[in-house]
Amino acid sequence: MKYTIRSKIWIEDDNNNVIFGLGRLKILDAIQKTGSIHAAAKNLCMSYRAVWLKIKATEERIGRPLLIKNIGGNTRGGSKLTPLAEELLRLFRDLHRDIKNKSDDIFDRIFTSNIPSKLDL
Repeated sequence: MKYTIRSKIWIEDDNNNVIFGLGRLKILDAIQKTGSIHAAAKNLCMSYRAVWLKIKATEERIGRPLLIKNIGGNTRGGSKLTPLAEELLRLFRDLHRDIKNKSDDIFDRIFTSNIPSKLDL
């Protein structure tokens, strides 16, 4: 039997408030692909309000906008990512990938070599 390690990472501020993690990455990625908060929320099976509140919370905590919003209803509205949001996506993907790879290496080195081939659970 092969064992694997799973973990979640996120970035917090000094008050333990979430700044960025996989959830916000998925939200921004969906907005980037769909061009709107509403469509992103629908694709993620989330309410518009939940998506908007997470974006707003992060914007308030970092003191900078993540979205450029075009207000105007069904035909003229929409949102696109700011350069900061695009950079956050790139940096967090890099961080997540590196931590996953490093944790897999550490797990293999420490745990896999020391675990019996069959555990009596």
